[in-house]
Amino acid sequence: MTFQEHILQGIPDSLPPKKKLKDGVNRAPKRKDILSPDEKKLAVRNALRYFPSTWHKELAEEFWQELNDFGRIYMYRFMPEYDMYARPIEEYPAQSKQAASIMLMIQNNLDPAVAQHPEELITYGGNGAVFQNWAQYLLTMQYLATMTDEQTLHMYSGHPMGLFPSHKEAPRVVVTNGMMIPNYSQPDDWEKFNALGVTQYGQMTAGSYMYIGPQGIVHGTTITVMNAFRKKLGSGVSPAGKIFLTAGLGGMSGAQPKAGNIAGCVTVCAEVNPNAARKRHEQGWVDEIIEDISQLVNRVKKAKENEEVVSIAFVGNVVDVWERFYDENILIELGSDQTSLHNPWSGGYYPAGLSFEESNDLIRNNPEKFKEHVQETLRRHAAAVNKHAERGTYFFDYGNAFLLEASRAGGEVMAENGIDFKYPSYVQDILGPMCFDYGFGPFRWVCTSGKAEDLRKSDQIAVEVMREIKSQSPAEIQQQMQDNIRWIEEAEKNRLVVGSQARILYADAEGRSKIAEAFNQAIKSGDISAPIVLGRDHHDVSGTDSPFRETSNIYDGSRYTADMAIQNVIGDSFRGATWVSIHNGGGVGWGEVINGGFGMLLDGSDEADRRLKSMLFYDVNNGIARRSWARNDEALFAIKREMERTPELKVTLPNLVDDAYLDDLA
Repeated sequence: MTFQEHILQGIPDSLPPKKKLKDGVNRAPKRKDILSPDEKKLAVRNALRYFPSTWHKELAEEFWQELNDFGRIYMYRFMPEYDMYARPIEEYPAQSKQAASIMLMIQNNLDPAVAQHPEELITYGGNGAVFQNWAQYLLTMQYLATMTDEQTLHMYSGHPMGLFPSHKEAPRVVVTNGMMIPNYSQPDDWEKFNALGVTQYGQMTAGSYMYIGPQGIVHGTTITVMNAFRKKLGSGVSPAGKIFLTAGLGGMSGAQPKAGNIAGCVTVCAEVNPNAARKRHEQGWVDEIIEDISQLVNRVKKAKENEEVVSIAFVGNVVDVWERFYDENILIELGSDQTSLHNPWSGGYYPAGLSFEESNDLIRNNPEKFKEHVQETLRRHAAAVNKHAERGTYFFDYGNAFLLEASRAGGEVMAENGIDFKYPSYVQDILGPMCFDYGFGPFRWVCTSGKAEDLRKSDQIAVEVMREIKSQSPAEIQQQMQDNIRWIEEAEKNRLVVGSQARILYADAEGRSKIAEAFNQAIKSGDISAPIVLGRDHHDVSGTDSPFRETSNIYDGSRYTADMAIQNVIGDSFRGATWVSIHNGGGVGWGEVINGGFGMLLDGSDEADRRLKSMLFYDVNNGIARRSWARNDEALFAIKREMERTPELKVTLPNLVDDAYLDDLA
């Protein structure tokens, strides 16, 4: 069968033979054995409903074994034989070009060069899933191949509920992931209901088909690290030879060493999984790998002395590095952490003193003991950071729930008031006031031709548009504009593409709309040979309500509400998005965040031009309006400026209160 025939077939007509699992694949950790015997039978019953009853006897035994071996039913038998990667859009069998673009994005998310655990359908973050099992993938691709522009596919946590009649203006796909009743949104609830096959953790861009490899987080990390060094060193001081110490090389966190190289410092990134470290080294995302901590100490001392720009992967636990560097009197100018601490008990963070294999065995066979080890390590981690901070280290929480979980473990990370953390979130200090409040966030695009030449042309267009905007921009956003112009100018040289021909930059509503308009015109004229998919990370101005990350610089008490994210996905859906998504979980943990995203196909048409102007404007300004109501100065500046430019926009503004009136209250 051809690739197209496989897609159109969906669930095969005859039962395929059982597959022998491949060696050397980076597999998801075995999940917690949390279901009762009756619940395990229910999980198997749930899985079997995808298949004809004549297959049930054989598959029941197989799925039972998978559930016991892995803690999940992945249906490995139904994994496709064809290679998984983002093909040029015309290679997909489809009646709808919009649907074909979504098929391309799904396959990019599952590309082994992109995905963290591809055979378990997990893109990044240890549990960020595109689907729960391979039957869902097969059915979804079949639906997308056969749907028209007057149907909408509704996705319930990886499960394709079906095609429903709609209309051309409606989204082609509506995605929800992990939308739990609030009282059932604790970490063990994810373990249980995911094992039952009724929900999944979509992370941010995994379950919404918008992951573009680690490039997406390289950009945000680069902007963060550059500005963190500016805060630490002062303007104009080079970070060459200065240390950025962090942890995590799997999935999105694997972008950190590349970002450090672009920012111009010495990056030391610890990773306990040797396969993840080697993968990033082979891909060129990290310069060197060191497995001996004494060798690491000597190498870092040399790098500091010679004012090098270099990235080093240390295969081991970052806590050992923090402690040893303190003993060796090595100054760490910048410190953070990007392990998957939103998922602390299932492989998101590994304890010191145990091997990678020993930890994985405990996750499965003695989860309570594993939790004890993790919390003990978090206390050590926090203590080591505190000692370095006293020597002058600027430490920030990179939104992975490090401070939250360290506090829950009893680590000394709380401020004197007992309410706040003693270290800022990177959003509180950097991205919130410098970017999000002004409307700058992660705008991204994918060239569906798969041609590097199209990406190169799109880079040139984006730079030209941003230079023109910068020439007329107020002083408040000149630094953001310049950082992003530099980013795009150097993007090709930095070899950021993994998987699809994709790019990301930070832009505000004006920048996103004007760049998108220019892309659409270039597609219409043939300068770009095929449609472009627009999207963004959920980590943005409007899409995410996350009190310990994206909305951590909201101080009116509303950071624990999720109205903005819900309004965002609903508003985008009727303003022209090709697909929309809303998730529970994101990058800081199940039950800790609600986040939404979109995808939009630009095909060179007048209709696409109309849609992009309407949707992109709302997608950004919804969040600026909320942030201005919270009395954020930068957001007030941005929304007032936008209302002057757009008379149809009328936003409720806050009346500011003199503190003296409150100080006198009893």
